[in-house]
Amino acid sequence: MLPWKRVLRPLAALLLTAAVATVPAATAAAADAAPSTGWNDFSCKPSAAHPRPVVLVHGTLGNSVDNWLSLAPYLETRGYCVFSLDYGQLTGVPVFYGLGPIDTSAGQLSAFVDRVLAATGAAKADLVGHSQGGLMPRYYLKFLGGAAKVNALVGLAPDNHGATLSGLTNLLPYFPGASDLVKATTPGLADQIPGSGFLTKLDAGGDTVPGVHYTVIATKYDEVATPWQSQYLSGSDVHNVLLQDLCPLDLSEHVAIGLFDRIAFHEVANALDPPHATATTCASAFS
Repeated sequence: MLPWKRVLRPLAALLLTAAVATVPAATAAAADAAPSTGWNDFSCKPSAAHPRPVVLVHGTLGNSVDNWLSLAPYLETRGYCVFSLDYGQLTGVPVFYGLGPIDTSAGQLSAFVDRVLAATGAAKADLVGHSQGGLMPRYYLKFLGGAAKVNALVGLAPDNHGATLSGLTNLLPYFPGASDLVKATTPGLADQIPGSGFLTKLDAGGDTVPGVHYTVIATKYDEVATPWQSQYLSGSDVHNVLLQDLCPLDLSEHVAIGLFDRIAFHEVANALDPPHATATTCASAFS
């Protein structure tokens, strides 16, 4: 008998992601529709304290607004120029992005970072991504010249080595044609299946590139990027952290860690400004 609880749990997570994404759908038409007080305000100039703009990269089924309704203001109030983009749109599919081929999405990120750097006058940007948003920028850094334009990549529950959906993707071979259907209809999802051609190319020669500071923030309750240890990167300039090592009481799973977990957000702020980092604890939820 199939382990139905394990099968249904990741499906429920995906449905939750979709449900969250539809709530403020009216504001998701474009990245420039975000509040103009530092979040996608292209007149924003980085301060001496925070000299690099922060580009937020949403996850699969997310978009430039809904994924960042909490984190963007969190960083904005701390003095950052914050930007976000939509990427990976399929023809005829509104609101839900991150479904197109990931290498193409990385090209869209490249163009957006260039636009942000030109507008702000900054030499480099910092990237913060959730789920696929932590994975996709690695392609940009490795193959599209992004390493020269990016100081740090911070991943919140990034599926750096694929997303098994708590083992659900392991069932695909038992359904003839299922893998081909996923690849044909939602190539961005197919690229995230462990063993895909995309991941094989991305991981060849090492996880990281010189000159970029990497941070991975994972939760042991993740039901999408599983096993959660697969999110970690290997490299000389990598900081891998488990959320529950910072606060054992934190029950955030794959969606929550990116949408509203202020403990995770505090660790993001630390990664963006290491010289002024403070200890992340359970109390960071109220900071």
